[in-house]
Amino acid sequence: MSIAGGIRVVGIDGAPVALDAQRLDDLRSRLAGPLLLPGDADWDDAVLIWNADIARQPAIVVQPVSARDVAHAVAFARDERLLMSVKGGGHNIAGTAIADGGLTLDLSRMRNIEIDATARLAHVGGGCRLADVDAATQHHGLATPLGFISQVGVGGLTLGGGLGYLTRRFGWTVDNLERAQMVTADGQIRDVDGRQNADLLWAIRGGGGNFGVVTRFTLRLHRIGPTVVGGLIAWPFERADEILRAYRALTSQAPRELAVWLVLMHAPSAPFVPSTWAGRKVCAMAICYSGERATADRALTPIRALGEPVFDLVGPQPYAQVQSYLDDSEPKGNHYYWKTEFLGELDDELLSRARALYATCPSPGAQLGLLHLAGALNDRAADDGAVGNRGARYAIGANGMWEPGEPGADVGRAWVRSTWEQLRPFSTGGNYVNFQTADDDAARIAAAYGANLRRLREIKATHDPDNLFRMNRNITWTP
Repeated sequence: MSIAGGIRVVGIDGAPVALDAQRLDDLRSRLAGPLLLPGDADWDDAVLIWNADIARQPAIVVQPVSARDVAHAVAFARDERLLMSVKGGGHNIAGTAIADGGLTLDLSRMRNIEIDATARLAHVGGGCRLADVDAATQHHGLATPLGFISQVGVGGLTLGGGLGYLTRRFGWTVDNLERAQMVTADGQIRDVDGRQNADLLWAIRGGGGNFGVVTRFTLRLHRIGPTVVGGLIAWPFERADEILRAYRALTSQAPRELAVWLVLMHAPSAPFVPSTWAGRKVCAMAICYSGERATADRALTPIRALGEPVFDLVGPQPYAQVQSYLDDSEPKGNHYYWKTEFLGELDDELLSRARALYATCPSPGAQLGLLHLAGALNDRAADDGAVGNRGARYAIGANGMWEPGEPGADVGRAWVRSTWEQLRPFSTGGNYVNFQTADDDAARIAAAYGANLRRLREIKATHDPDNLFRMNRNITWTP
């Protein structure tokens, strides 16, 4: 069936490209999956992303169902010199999933998963969400380190490095990436592992979507669950100095099986929060203990010793539930703005400053969070994968959130930036590329990769010299 008329699409250099109906027909005839234009039935879902702060719309969406479909779409974008993006879960805060006025590859129809329980490997389609993988792997009592919001896309999370509750035990997500299938800028489908295209395997282990479209990830699995000890617990913000010091003491000696995030936040209006506490500032911990059940109580003793929580939901529960219990804290369709850094330690001045900064936070949707990461990721060399940041032991982030039309958005954004600027002196110098926002510049990208950036640029020049894959935290090179 012909597509009536033509369409204007933003080109790779920003200039409009006129595509007539015949060229659109030719692309559509090569695809097994749908090609969507504005007004088509599935268009709205295809272009919806998590962060409503990003207002972009593509001109064309291709929903591939196979690597071959992806190869056809990539070749088309290359030949026509179109601005192109790749949408996995659409959860990246910078909104890189959408090529404004360009061509977006929406991988949502590529969610096949195969589990080899004997070899402990998961073969994961490029459009899978974390919940898809956790459900499939937990059926066998297995898991791989992923993030902690279940609707995040596996592709974006992994390509940026990937961190979550299992990172302390097993490293970044990319430390568990055995091999991949990907489509490069020349339109070729490539198998990538330690023997074939080893430079690409190194690059996609943290280098983001700069090198191609990954259509399948093969991830190493570990014996986890299906029941772990986890949940949320919180105390009054008035005890912040005490709680922060206790968090430092706890994390300095915690076994690698214990992951604890500490978040200064306003208590939500939720059934588990006493009504008198809804909207008030609290010090909360999100906990996952993935070790043997018999040793959980001992690991959690320092937390229990704090006593008198506002609420306490910590106990045995399915690992997949732990992986999703923060979902409601980041609802799709709100506006988000974050700034984060990696830390090597938690000194007195940092903790004091964090408490003081949140004490003056004017935005009810804003949070100040600490993630404990120290462990397996520190065991590897700095150049073991592009992700780097092997000196990171914590991450700290000032996170802003507000509903569409909510007054005070500018105030919330200003608080995030000001807080970040006052916390930056404590940074290792690195930051997590997956948490970078749309206004983070080339210097922030360079800081995320450090000494690994030069090699990344060389691989970019080899495999994508025209920078077709630029809708990302872009790595550029100078010929």
